[in-house]
Amino acid sequence: MGPIVAFFTRLYGPRGWLTLGGFIAVVLFVIPLLRLLPPEHSLHLSDYFVLLIGKIMCYAMVALAMDLIWGYAGILSLGHGLFFALGGYSMGMYLMREIGTEGQYRSHLPDYMVFLDWKEFPWYWAGSEYFWLAVLKVILVPGLLAFVFGWFAFRSRIKGVYFSIITQALTFAFMLLFFRNDTGFGGNNGFTDFKRILGFPLADPVTKTALFMITGLFLVLTLLACRYLVISKLGRVLAAIRDAEGRAMFSGYKTRDYKLFVWTLSAVMCGIAGALYVPQVGIINPSEMSPANSIEMAIWVAVGGRGTLVGPLFGAGLVNGAKSWFTVAFPDFWLYFLGCLFILATLFLPRGAIGLLDRLRRKT
Repeated sequence: MGPIVAFFTRLYGPRGWLTLGGFIAVVLFVIPLLRLLPPEHSLHLSDYFVLLIGKIMCYAMVALAMDLIWGYAGILSLGHGLFFALGGYSMGMYLMREIGTEGQYRSHLPDYMVFLDWKEFPWYWAGSEYFWLAVLKVILVPGLLAFVFGWFAFRSRIKGVYFSIITQALTFAFMLLFFRNDTGFGGNNGFTDFKRILGFPLADPVTKTALFMITGLFLVLTLLACRYLVISKLGRVLAAIRDAEGRAMFSGYKTRDYKLFVWTLSAVMCGIAGALYVPQVGIINPSEMSPANSIEMAIWVAVGGRGTLVGPLFGAGLVNGAKSWFTVAFPDFWLYFLGCLFILATLFLPRGAIGLLDRLRRKT
């Protein structure tokens, strides 16, 4: 344990080590134990609470991915919802195959394929019944798409607002494609009614708790990996590209390769978050690719504080926690609140909520 403690202490310091240790204890021990208590117990945690925290942890992984490219490399993407959804669809294909003949039509095909009178799976569903291949797709599908798109974009030196608009157009185009019924991805309804994962019933509280714990573990590993990256030489080069790309190029750095690497890595992180999201929520559809969702991801980072890693985690939790309450109490005002929050954060909190907390701490 000594080298591990020394490694994390170098990354975050003793206070950060204690904070992360507390988070791990809560996610891996406290919440699962309280979740598995009998429903009549006063300390029992409901399915809704565990699902909400699990979703927020998936969104926090996306916020980290966004902060990695925007906060540290200066690349603002308004299309990261696409990579999140592609990871979700890659896992969803496996979960649909796990349904087997338990669907409405008692067929080995998903119900929507039977309804469309399809006789067999499309060629791109080949191997989707294997979990290991689904995991591979979760990484490769968003990663390859991001690599190809980024190679052309960065090679053409597209950046700034033009890059943001192109990423938004990309996710909108894919959303329209996935809305079509003849693509084999369920059209407007997407994938839902999942039964099992690796043979374990998704409705079982133990399975739900295990998925929650795995999500928390992946969030911690993602945070550690991002922190290690940003304090390394690579992270310093990314910061130089963000602040003065021309000078970095003049110094001999191939900025295109650096940006392409971090862009692809960020997309893969989003894909993994989407894959963890789908079995917990129980549905994936093209609405996850909507440009509005991608803009909301940028808002998480802006509200929390970009360029800090911890800030986006806080922003994702704050915004999505407020969303879960607002959409129930005042459903018609949620978008107005979100817009005002983004404007206020931009005008008065350029460093986000984390910057405000640092300012207050220094005054005291």
